[in-house]
Amino acid sequence: MSNIYVHGLGAISPAGWGLPAFRAALARNEPLPPADLARPGWDKPLRVRKTPAASPRPAFLAHARLRRTSPIAHYAVSAALEALGEDAAKISTGLKLGIVYCAMSGCVNYSRRFYDEVLKDPATASPLVFPETVYNSPASHLAALLGTTAINYTIVGDPGTFLQGIALAADWLSSERVDGCLVVGAEEIDWLMADAMKLFSRQSIVSDGAGALYLKREPVGGLGVQLNAITSPQLFHAGRSRAEAAQRVRAELSEFVQDSELLSDGLQGVPRADRDEQTAWSDWSQSRLSVKTILGEGFMAAATWQCVAAVDALREPSFNAATVSIVGCNQQAIAAQFVRAQL
Repeated sequence: MSNIYVHGLGAISPAGWGLPAFRAALARNEPLPPADLARPGWDKPLRVRKTPAASPRPAFLAHARLRRTSPIAHYAVSAALEALGEDAAKISTGLKLGIVYCAMSGCVNYSRRFYDEVLKDPATASPLVFPETVYNSPASHLAALLGTTAINYTIVGDPGTFLQGIALAADWLSSERVDGCLVVGAEEIDWLMADAMKLFSRQSIVSDGAGALYLKREPVGGLGVQLNAITSPQLFHAGRSRAEAAQRVRAELSEFVQDSELLSDGLQGVPRADRDEQTAWSDWSQSRLSVKTILGEGFMAAATWQCVAAVDALREPSFNAATVSIVGCNQQAIAAQFVRAQL
C-alpha cells in the first residue's frame, strides 16, 4: 500500500455536520444523548442517535439531482465535498476523480416508504420515490453534482466493506485509472432499521451519518498521512467463528505495530457485541479510541468515522501510526494501518 496518501477528510455524524463538530465530540469523550424515534404500532419509542438537521441548509441541496433525495444522499455528498475541498474545482479542468461509495442498509427511508405505498394501494405508489431506493443512488448524485465521469463503484456489505473500498481505491490509484479517489460510507436512520437491530443487540444504539477519505498518489498538498497496510478480509461463517476471524486480523497486522500507535476500534460499550473484538485486541497496551461509544452504531458510517478519527489523530505529534479495526456484524473482520508520511 505504498504511495497512497490521504488528502482530505469529511464527517457527518450525530455530533453535527463537518469535522469540527466531530472532533469536538471525540475530545469530550462522552456518549451523545440518544433521542426518541417513533415506532408505528408501539407506544414505547426506539432510542437512536440521529444526525441533526444542517443549519444553515447546504447550498448543494439546490442542485436538481438532490431536491428529492433522502438524508443518506445529503450526508454522503456533504462528507465527500468536505474531504475533496478545493480539488472539486479541478474536475472541470481534467482531474479524473474516482468514487467508491459503501453502504450496508442503504436508502432505507425511501425503500420503506415505497413498499408501504405499494402495500396500501399499488395504483397510487409514487414512481418518483422508486429511483431513490437503489443502493447506488447517492454515488450517482455525487458524480452528477461534481461533474465527474470517471469510474464510480457502489459496494454493499457489512461495515468492514469500507476498508475494502479503500483497498479498491488504492488499486485504481496505483494503476493510474484515476488521479484521485473519494471513498465514502453513509447510512440513514429509519424506524425499520433501528427496530431490526434490536433483534440482534438490544443494547446497541443505532446512529446515522457519513464519512469520506480523499486519496491520491502524491504526498504534496496532503494531510501528511499515508496508507500503510490493509489486512485480508477474514470472513466468518459456519466453519470459522467471528472471534476467530477477529484474531486472524490481529495476527496479520501484528508485524506492522509501531511505537506511539493509536487503535481506533469498533467497540460500542455493549459486552455481547464487543466480545470478539475485545478478545482479539486484549493485549493492546497503547492508546485506543472507540468512536461508537460516543456516536453510536452507525454501521458503514461508523466504519468511516473510525478511519477519519484515526487519520485525524496523526495530524498531531502524539502518534506515529493509527490502526483501524473493524469486526463487522455479519460478514468479515478486517483492519488497516495509517502512518505519518515521511515527506
